[in-house]
Amino acid sequence: MEFDELPIGFAMALAQNQSAMQIFAAMSQTQKQAILSQAHNAQSKEEMHRLVSDLTNQNVR
Repeated sequence: MEFDELPIGFAMALAQNQSAMQIFAAMSQTQKQAILSQAHNAQSKEEMHRLVSDLTNQNVR
């Protein structure tokens, strides 16, 4: 999965959090799809940033 295939808000939030970006990159396709499903359902910028922040707090969902 390429960075330019990500939802723009999710990609921007990842770009601001290097640790989350590395964790996301290391995930399996199934894990990435689960996160992207949540990203597509995010209703606000804050929710998107929380999703990205959760990647570093929980490492993997």
